[in-house]
Amino acid sequence: MSRLPLEGIRIIDSTYVVAMPYAMGMATDLGAEVIKVEGPAHVDTTRGVGNNNGPDGVPGPDSWNRAVGFNQMNRGKRSLTLDLSQPEGRQVFAELVKVSDVVVENFTPRVMRRWELDYPHLKRIKPDIIMLSNTAYGYSDGPYSSYPGQATTMEAIHGTAWVTGYAGGQPDKAGRSYVDFLSCWSGLFAIASALRYRNRTGKGQWIDLAMYQLGCTFVGEYILDWTANGRMGERRGNRHPWRAPQGCYPCAGNDQWCVISIGDDQEWAALCQEMGCPELAQDPRYADALGRRKRHDELDRAIASWTRTLDRGLVVERLQAAGVPAGPVFSTRDVNLDTHVWARGYLEKVTSAPERGMGTRVLMGRPYKLTKTAVHVRGFAPALGEGNTHFLQEVLGLSRERVAELEGKDVVNTVPTLVRTGQLRTGRGPRLEGLVGAVIDPDYKKNLGI
Repeated sequence: MSRLPLEGIRIIDSTYVVAMPYAMGMATDLGAEVIKVEGPAHVDTTRGVGNNNGPDGVPGPDSWNRAVGFNQMNRGKRSLTLDLSQPEGRQVFAELVKVSDVVVENFTPRVMRRWELDYPHLKRIKPDIIMLSNTAYGYSDGPYSSYPGQATTMEAIHGTAWVTGYAGGQPDKAGRSYVDFLSCWSGLFAIASALRYRNRTGKGQWIDLAMYQLGCTFVGEYILDWTANGRMGERRGNRHPWRAPQGCYPCAGNDQWCVISIGDDQEWAALCQEMGCPELAQDPRYADALGRRKRHDELDRAIASWTRTLDRGLVVERLQAAGVPAGPVFSTRDVNLDTHVWARGYLEKVTSAPERGMGTRVLMGRPYKLTKTAVHVRGFAPALGEGNTHFLQEVLGLSRERVAELEGKDVVNTVPTLVRTGQLRTGRGPRLEGLVGAVIDPDYKKNLGI
């Protein structure tokens, strides 16, 4: 088997929530050794400390290690707890930089500067270090650079919300954390590029990754349209500037839908034939895309009257066979059970070590395949501080007495501070059934084969 692409690369991952934690989780798939650094008093919020969020809603004795989202995004990593707000924590961090290749952080710019752990300082510690700073609005240059932010709010400021929604309605979000995933994939690409540069020149560099700019990039056609034509983007729901008809149509059953998009006269004729209305293709009112756009509402009604009599799978199968772009609207349950997704290897079954007691779970893989390299999820996320002894004593050479001192000051620990000091009881948070929109499938393990 060929070496994994990032094998031999050590990454310090001092990031939280979604974007960079998920990027670095994927880096472990590619062979990197990723050290998840969290403060005992400031653990990653996706650990869900205090919530009843373990597998099957059972918190277990260490609920902070069991949250499904945390294990998805931080799979394959090692864990080192360091309170970077304390000088001793920053000193250990600096020593770890000396034996690492990449540092990734997603604090607001002021934080790493205040701790003297920003790129100018890390470069003095290790001249060829690669550092990625993932911030909301960029590390410097511009009036927004000091603002905190997250993907769920930035869709408004980078323009996505303006063009997302129904005509005449309010701006809408595109998804839950749309830009987080753009940052994830872009961050991985940027790190790979910096590693290639270092291999060629022996020099490291700093990657200043602004989530705001990524969002702007993905509405580039609207920005260009305004720049070139002075035309403001608009909300149009499921419709398209020139493809018509296009929409989301009801199918037989409860809340079952399919999407259909017609790009030319040939596809329109094929749709009419499948609907049993070939005469519509000959009607001069619908002979071209402009006419179909003008009468989109009446065409939507005609299409919906046909689709709602058929199973969505049958609609899609028939239209695809006829050369008409169409697809089913899948729920998350549908995606997990989709045979194509499994055939592509996108979903993977991962089994925890017996002492973790988490059994077998299904985790998302990667949106790509490598023909010459077997890439896969390498394990669940680490228990908090599971690598403390390894990194502090074996890698950095600290004595047991020194590690004990750090533990006494709560610079390092294996239990979140709030839990260890009794300020927060675990396993008392909301159950899955209490979450908005949550639907529990009692047969999900059987259906997934776990």
